[in-house]
Amino acid sequence: MVGLEPNEAPRSRQLALGAVVIGGDYQGLGVARSLGRRGIPVRVLDDERSVSRASRYVQGFHRVPSLRGERETLSSLEDLRLRWGLDGWVLYPTRDETVAALARHRDDLSRRWRVPVADWRAVQSCWDKRETYRIAAEAGIPHPRTWVLRTASDLAAVHDAGPFVVKPAIKEHFFYQTGVKAWRVDHPRDLVRVVQRATEIVGDGEVLVQQLVPGGGEEQYAYCALVRDGRALARMTVRRRRQHPSDFGRASTFVETVDLPHLEEPSLRFLSAIGYQGLVELEYKRDRRDGEFKLLDVNARTWGYHSLGAAAGVDFPYLLFRDQLGVGPPDSTLSTRAGVKWIRLLTDLPNAGRDIARGSLHPGDYLRTLRRLDTEAVLSLRDPLPWFYEVAHLPYLARHRSL
Repeated sequence: MVGLEPNEAPRSRQLALGAVVIGGDYQGLGVARSLGRRGIPVRVLDDERSVSRASRYVQGFHRVPSLRGERETLSSLEDLRLRWGLDGWVLYPTRDETVAALARHRDDLSRRWRVPVADWRAVQSCWDKRETYRIAAEAGIPHPRTWVLRTASDLAAVHDAGPFVVKPAIKEHFFYQTGVKAWRVDHPRDLVRVVQRATEIVGDGEVLVQQLVPGGGEEQYAYCALVRDGRALARMTVRRRRQHPSDFGRASTFVETVDLPHLEEPSLRFLSAIGYQGLVELEYKRDRRDGEFKLLDVNARTWGYHSLGAAAGVDFPYLLFRDQLGVGPPDSTLSTRAGVKWIRLLTDLPNAGRDIARGSLHPGDYLRTLRRLDTEAVLSLRDPLPWFYEVAHLPYLARHRSL
């Protein structure tokens, strides 16, 4: 693969070019390590205590009061640019609300930054699950049966025995108040109460009722890619074997690359329908009742376990940096090799303990998955301080990020 290599210094104006990672948890740390080990300068912008500030690959860590709102994010970026002269640097958002803010102001931001997010129409189709499932239906992509409740009376149209998932159309409107992505409802008689509670949080028109696809982590898969002009420049398919929490995970905790080429066609069909460009993760769950892989979510950004790609042969953040600098794409699609394992021990171990205690996971089965681990989300012998920082800040992480 041609381009900038670890010991190869960029020339002329590119000497000053680097990246700003917005959000410095383990996902942002993965971006910083990907770029930093190749000599690309990295600065991290965050509104929390995060492990990236301890990394040897981070040139500067900048703490701001808040990045939750669009105005705060844009203002913080402009202040950072002016103070440090970061014109032309590449932005790496790690949260959905940040992606939305950058997409809405992409044209204006692109005068000063390299903004590797899709346009707002494409991002909205991923961010708002009402749009995600509508487009999936139009494109003939399997997905769980879903009812969009515009008003309370729409609940009468839900004719199913359950179990159900009650979730918001836009995760951020729900997650920061509840700490979860969705609620499970086992019986139709409980739907009214749970839907009313969800509506009180997100408002009318944003509550979805969805058929629950049975199965746990053994049925969860994802297609990850760097997409340009309807083509995957790089791709990775994975089995998301464990997540935290186990039912509706906020984040994956144990992931393994697998060979599932048939996930590419429906994924690219969806992305082409919305004109998507950039890094993306499409989450699927295999329905063991009919064998179909059903689309659940589309994440228009780096994903939590993206550093698995580098361990398996495809370094997504670095490829995106090259793409933003106009380095030509590879002649053929880069693919990861199967059987490479990623884990985040901080959340995987306690979550596995809870699953073992309630009988849903056998201790022997769990230990067998730990026999050969290829990469850990934070722990690295080449960059050890972030792991110590994370351990030292466990109480803070438990309180502010639920780990």
